[in-house]
Amino acid sequence: MLRLALLSLMMSFCLSVNAEKITAAGDPWPPFLDPNQANQGLIFEISKAAFATQGYELEMNFVPWARALAGVKNATYDLILGTWWTEERTDYLLYSDPYIENSLKFIKKKGSSFEFEGLASLSGKSVGVVRDYGYGDDFLNDKGFRRPEAKDFIANVRKLAAGRIDLTLEDELVAKAIIAKEEPDLLDKIEFCNLPLSSNALHVTSGLSNSKHKKLIAAFNKGLAEIKANGVYDKIIGSLTE
Repeated sequence: MLRLALLSLMMSFCLSVNAEKITAAGDPWPPFLDPNQANQGLIFEISKAAFATQGYELEMNFVPWARALAGVKNATYDLILGTWWTEERTDYLLYSDPYIENSLKFIKKKGSSFEFEGLASLSGKSVGVVRDYGYGDDFLNDKGFRRPEAKDFIANVRKLAAGRIDLTLEDELVAKAIIAKEEPDLLDKIEFCNLPLSSNALHVTSGLSNSKHKKLIAAFNKGLAEIKANGVYDKIIGSLTE
């Protein structure tokens, strides 16, 4: 039994030593990506497990979103782990199979009577967005409302609380986690609309300029299927509610 345990340990060590290191980039997006958690967030843990089955060791770099996107486009980084699909991005990114979903909801000042009922209901509004985020082509191309940009989500929440914008938007789980960490007092000053703008599938993406982009995305897709089959995926998802 001891000999078997030692052999297993040696094999694990050899796999770790021989694993090809690959890099991912993105901004803090708890609970999906979180530099303050030991597992660095839910989607990092899923991606790390999937790539590990294919002999890759995944390293996460937390940088502003615009820098992450630019870095993957020019192959400074290999991957973005949480990418929404947009037509425009297919010009420079290769997408994996979808592996998790999140719902994008509008956020308003507490006490506001506004409810989102389709893009027409945003007419004349000022909706704070994060620079270079993908919100879907219909939303981004609509001419009926303004979309002032900010560098990150919490900046938009501050603008909302100060009355400088009418609305902002983010996944509800993500929004609550970020606000609770950055400025918990703001939680009492905002509310979420009931109807989401969209429910978006998240994908791993690699830049078309990266010579390994097809190999990496194929490896993720294969690894994802493996961790779904062996129960690891469900275990990771379940940890979010523990």
